Amino acid sequence: MSIRIDKGKCVRCGQCALVCPGGLIVQDEEKKAYIKYPKDCWGCAACLKECKVGAIKYFLGADIGGKGVYLYTLDEQDFLHWFIVNNDIQHRMTSNKRESNKY
Repeated sequence: MSIRIDKGKCVRCGQCALVCPGGLIVQDEEKKAYIKYPKDCWGCAACLKECKVGAIKYFLGADIGGKGVYLYTLDEQDFLHWFIVNNDIQHRMTSNKRESNKY
């Protein structure tokens, strides 16, 4: 598993860098995010959930059926839309952020 950050979509908010538990995401001189050591990524997806513009893609490993499959999110106020892309076919799941952590 690994992440890739599209600097063209990055809006310089820095949220992904703030939530990365390994401190692997940093900002360049233009404040655009990038992952400093991709091989050290834990795969926790914290950055993915914080990115409001879908600039971060999370590639699934071949060991769990990935083979080019990736995941990204888009934030819409109270909802988080999860997109899984496989061979240009996109599947969407939506979670209500206010309800998702209720027990």
